[in-house]
Amino acid sequence: MPKEPKQKQLVPRFRHLDQEKWQEVRALQIGDRRASVWEKWLDFTPGFLSLIARWDPGMMIHKHGHESDHVLYVISGEMSCGDVRCTPGMHITLPKGAAFGPFVAGAEGVVLFEVMMGDPRSWPADPEGFDKLLAAKGARRLPNPPIDLPEWLEDRRS
Repeated sequence: MPKEPKQKQLVPRFRHLDQEKWQEVRALQIGDRRASVWEKWLDFTPGFLSLIARWDPGMMIHKHGHESDHVLYVISGEMSCGDVRCTPGMHITLPKGAAFGPFVAGAEGVVLFEVMMGDPRSWPADPEGFDKLLAAKGARRLPNPPIDLPEWLEDRRS
């Protein structure tokens, strides 16, 4: 029977949400207020990213896909994903290469748990549709806030 190659010792990693900092990752101007997506990255490796996201009320994200499989779970609040209303307990699975959205956070905002299995970077799927949505809601894009990505990952946010 062939011997299996030696692997480095695998050990669990523990992180507590309270010990992580919020990072503003996206922002819009909606009327006279700023609306943002805030994330706490719980674990970030080339293999996966797990995070808690907090979206301000009314925050919108364009229809997009990811360079990896992506799972979202609504913890509190609500949002729409395209025509689907997502309330606490809703689980969304996005296979790599598929697109979803646009997303619109509800009146109280939304809190999500997300996991991306691989490269977490996204690509836009319907920029013109998002421009129309922003105009209809009296909103405009703001520059992407600076974020602390690992040095092995290039920021390609659009």
